[in-house]
Amino acid sequence: MQKRGVGAYPIPLHCIKGVSDLKKILLQLDCDPLASVFDAVTAYDAGADIVLQYGNVTTENVVDLVYGVMFTRGGDKLKYSAIFIGGSNVSRASEILDVVKKTFFGNVRNSVMFDPSGCNTTAAAAVAKMTKACDVKGQKVVVLAGTGPVGQRAAAMFTMEGAKVIVTSRKLEKAQAAAEEIKATFGLEVQPFAAFDDESTTEALNGAVAALCTGAPGVTLIREPIWKANPSLKVLGDVNAVPPMGVEGMKSSYNGEVIEGKVMFGSMGIGGLKMRTHKTCIERLFERNDALFDAQSILEIAKELS
Repeated sequence: MQKRGVGAYPIPLHCIKGVSDLKKILLQLDCDPLASVFDAVTAYDAGADIVLQYGNVTTENVVDLVYGVMFTRGGDKLKYSAIFIGGSNVSRASEILDVVKKTFFGNVRNSVMFDPSGCNTTAAAAVAKMTKACDVKGQKVVVLAGTGPVGQRAAAMFTMEGAKVIVTSRKLEKAQAAAEEIKATFGLEVQPFAAFDDESTTEALNGAVAALCTGAPGVTLIREPIWKANPSLKVLGDVNAVPPMGVEGMKSSYNGEVIEGKVMFGSMGIGGLKMRTHKTCIERLFERNDALFDAQSILEIAKELS
């Protein structure tokens, strides 16, 4: 029986008839009222035969939904059902992931991909491209406006790659809170820094080999004279797709172009790898029944594809 408060979407009858043929079924769990159409279309393009979309998913109602994919198929057939956890609220989605993992037992489980707001795939694509262009091991890397989900995950991923990471915000308190969240979530140390004007931004970038802008759309974080005058910077990335760019002088189409001696990656250049990574993860969900695609494993796939 459908639980009250969980938003289900009707499935075409021809799809339901195909279930007995062991179609690849993806259970899409979304904490928003309406489950993401973007994630559903991407799943279909990646080879899912049926996407069961649910909105308004909570820690209280998710267990029965997971039981639906756990107990309807057994043995090797379990791999033909998988779970995608999305939504715009990463903290709530993380809580749902925790409940999903606790619901599994023994080999009775399904593969899971965790990518609310595209945070893991976007961060992984940016980090994979930038670390391929420049060795960051032991080097200083700056994630500007890195307090959101993409920024925090990018900071964690750069740290996984051996970088010494600085996370900035206009207010030191927000940067500190982000550093604490990264420590709590990933067990990794990053340094907070307040970058609120040209002088403080220049100071943050001093000695850095790479800088990634993950701020709000239409907000410039690094002015052109600053990055051009920085002798240590080798690579710049920007996930902002709305003009003006986070990196002044950046074009969203840049995909490794060298400008003033810096390798540049804009939102479209990063986005192409993000989409390939997302689709590859969906494809691999159905290869086994016990995979978990989270930040680190998604980064590995992005690096493989870059």
